[in-house]
Amino acid sequence: MHLGLFVVTLITTTLAGIQLTRGDVGLLPMDVFALRGAPLWAELKRGLWFALPFLGVLTVHEFGHYFTARRNRVRTSLPYYIPFPMGLGTFGAVIRIRERIFSRREFFDIGLAGPLAGFLAAVPLLIYGFTHLSPVVGGPVVYQQTLEVAQPLLFRLLARLFADPALLPPANQLMHYPLLLAGSLSLFFTALNLLPLGQLDGGHILYGLLGPRWFNKLAVFLFIGFVFYAGLGLFSLRDDWHTWLYGGPVYAGYLALIFWRVLPAPRQGLLLAAGIWAAQLGWATAFPGAVGNPGWLVFGLLLGRFTGIYHPPAPDERPLGLGRKVLGWVLVAIFVLCFTPSPFQ
Repeated sequence: MHLGLFVVTLITTTLAGIQLTRGDVGLLPMDVFALRGAPLWAELKRGLWFALPFLGVLTVHEFGHYFTARRNRVRTSLPYYIPFPMGLGTFGAVIRIRERIFSRREFFDIGLAGPLAGFLAAVPLLIYGFTHLSPVVGGPVVYQQTLEVAQPLLFRLLARLFADPALLPPANQLMHYPLLLAGSLSLFFTALNLLPLGQLDGGHILYGLLGPRWFNKLAVFLFIGFVFYAGLGLFSLRDDWHTWLYGGPVYAGYLALIFWRVLPAPRQGLLLAAGIWAAQLGWATAFPGAVGNPGWLVFGLLLGRFTGIYHPPAPDERPLGLGRKVLGWVLVAIFVLCFTPSPFQ
């Protein structure tokens, strides 16, 4: 099953690489299968230049978790790769922890190992991409550019240090450079896993650093800020009645659903949801150009309704040693350097 899912995901990410380097993130390009000979190979080559490094970083990330769990004698599965028929061609990969984790240190070590390993693979990948730029990338076909790839702080720093400015593509042409695109998205997914909420890798790390009491208090404010940004600009007092009639009840129901269990009493959660919407309306009215990223609302639903934003306590709550604390805060800094509100703009 694991190998089969990997092969399918390799196919879907290769097709996604072809579509992305055409400047689109839509459905996978089935028209590729109508090609023959050199045109087909040219398309597949460009797709593989995206898929192989991107899946390589993803695989290193997951096996970082896997081997650290095994080292701590925690039973776990091999990675399950998740193919997807559009966008990036995958929803990533997951491993299944098959028994309870008993200490704060084990949560910290297993959570930290994945993003740290992925980060250590993504940085050399980007350095190679920056030092092997060519003035002609993507073959003889020139595609219309429709999207701009976001460039996190670390991407810009590495570009400044290693890229030839005369060959460095502008942000609105980066999608035609599959290796740089794979490296940039690898940084984004590293940061995505490092979001300090719930039982994401970042949640395990911050829980290990702060302990359950302080982490769970902080998690509420982090989640409020996350949802506030995600829905910012969806509604304002300047919107017409059609927007409020058709979209208002849906968004109100969404906020109620994700905040219902965040506070001890459902009534408190509903009041919090109403307060967040009021704050969004006030901000959007005062600053009409301020908009968030509605795509994060799906992630907010997963966190608020299904996985939870809090971290469960471990039987062994002994604090971490100095070395692990330093490494944990280094990962927090990596999150800041790699995070961008949206990979595409």
